[in-house]
Amino acid sequence: MTLRGAGWGLMAFLALGVALYAAIAYSLLPVGAAVHPDMRTAFQAHPVGIGVHVFASIFALALGPFQFSARLRARHLNLHRWMGRLYLGLGVLVGGLAGLYMAQFAYGGLAGKLGFGTLAVLWLVTGERAFHFAHHGDVAAHRRWMVRNFSLAFAAVTLRLYLPAAVVSGADFAIAYGVIAWACWVPNLAFAEWLLRASPPPASPRAR
Repeated sequence: MTLRGAGWGLMAFLALGVALYAAIAYSLLPVGAAVHPDMRTAFQAHPVGIGVHVFASIFALALGPFQFSARLRARHLNLHRWMGRLYLGLGVLVGGLAGLYMAQFAYGGLAGKLGFGTLAVLWLVTGERAFHFAHHGDVAAHRRWMVRNFSLAFAAVTLRLYLPAAVVSGADFAIAYGVIAWACWVPNLAFAEWLLRASPPPASPRAR
């Protein structure tokens, strides 16, 4: 499937915006300076883990939208493939493993740890499935798994939409963060599944 028009534009704008924000915040500011004060201790205690997770995931956010561009695939297939290798190999694999490691230190109690841990596992699994089907030439299945995978990568965006709302609302931040650890990705994945079911099946399930 292919995202077009305003939908793709909004997705790309938000993903690239968060990628740029993360690159600036984690390059120029002290570790933990850009997060809620209650979360700062964990960030400062594990600067390598959070740094690897953030900068690897930036690649996924920055490259992901362009993997859904039919024009790029049609005109520059080799570029699409190399970007996909970077997306999956650096963004998802390295970022996902670092995210899984950092999940054990997540703020928000057990709910926060389980929410981000589950997100990391699913991100890795869907990435492996996307790579598997691409490697075996099943383009239709590869694209479907990529939709699921990027919906999980997009949690980096939705997380940053929910956090200010939680702070402004005056909610207990520890409780709110535990909820957001799930809310930042479960609706994304549900929307991806709806989108896949609503899309017409491809004419041919396999293509080299």
